[in-house]
Amino acid sequence: MFDYLIIFFSGCCSDVDSTMFACIAFSCPNLEVMEISTSEAAVNRITGDELGRFVADKRCLTSLKMEGCSNLGGFVLCSSSLSTLWLSDLHCLSKMVFNCPNLREISLDFSRQENDSTDLIAMIDGLGRSCPRLQNVHVASVRLSHAAVLALTAANLRGLRMLSLVLGTEITDASVVAISQSYSKLELLDLSGSSISDSGIGMICNVFPGTLSRLLLALCPNITSSGIQFATAQLPLLELMDCGMTICDLSSPYPTCDESGDFELQTTFKNKLHLIYQKLIIKHNRLKKLSLWGCSGLDALYLNCPELVDLNLNSCKNLHPERVLLQCPSLESVHASGCHNLLIEAIQSQVSNNFAAMENQFPNKRLADGSKRVRVPQFMSQQPCDEDKKRRRIASRPCNVLVD
Repeated sequence: MFDYLIIFFSGCCSDVDSTMFACIAFSCPNLEVMEISTSEAAVNRITGDELGRFVADKRCLTSLKMEGCSNLGGFVLCSSSLSTLWLSDLHCLSKMVFNCPNLREISLDFSRQENDSTDLIAMIDGLGRSCPRLQNVHVASVRLSHAAVLALTAANLRGLRMLSLVLGTEITDASVVAISQSYSKLELLDLSGSSISDSGIGMICNVFPGTLSRLLLALCPNITSSGIQFATAQLPLLELMDCGMTICDLSSPYPTCDESGDFELQTTFKNKLHLIYQKLIIKHNRLKKLSLWGCSGLDALYLNCPELVDLNLNSCKNLHPERVLLQCPSLESVHASGCHNLLIEAIQSQVSNNFAAMENQFPNKRLADGSKRVRVPQFMSQQPCDEDKKRRRIASRPCNVLVD
């Protein structure tokens, strides 16, 4: 019998329906983990009632992840074992009732249709009351609002560590105040697609300097390079930051693809004013991943980040080659799709120079006959062991500049 089941439906003859659910229930009585993925050709026909019965019957089920949930209509989920729940493509839910006292992680991704009638405030209110152990909360919906944030903060989820509220243009700096007053130990905060400003970033920095390691603020049109610089200066534990499409040149067309990897770009912000052609200076000792995709309003970038391994500059087409300085010896990948050739060449030159510089930092020793120099073996090096390993790791793999 299977304890872990992953199903991918890719064709019109492989739809997800009640018969399939019944077969799984019969064949896997002790099922603990189930993931259902669908392609565009497949249809998930499961209703909310069918989902509720399945979850109630599977008393060992701890993790359920299901795509294509547009036909649920509404549901009541009752489970004492379920700890992880991911549902995507939700739309027009008449009810969402959760009775899952051990639920620790939830991801609810709603369709981007504007006619969605789901009452998110009631849903979040119920979620907070019936799932007190939640640690990770992700909700993506164009209907997210400040009132929904207040419903979440009123829930007083003491264990909350990761909060992602995405695509809520009505989420403002006031929402940041509410979040910071209720949840002061967040390690991840994602407010991408919101209307927060540099003032909101200031509040984030005041409350979370000792906990926050991941900050995602893509598609936030009221944020400037000053706010981004302030965040990196005030959040010493930061390892990941996504500021895609925050600093935009409004005179140019917006990218049509999703380069952030988190959600499709459905809305543009051409009615928002920006300081066009800004510079960004970041010096950070722990930052590992920085995404500036679509920041076409940047014309200068200076990075001094010794731990940075991944840099996304896709569609940063107004960066001047002579105004880009990357002091990032650990870089493994720089994404530069949509950038001018001169900028790509400048980036390639800099990362190649960094690679060569790191290679040359290994100690050398002349042979006894004086004929040539050779690398000093590890046991002869005066560098500490961990530092030596790090340098060998860096020098062993050059950085890749990705333009496809």
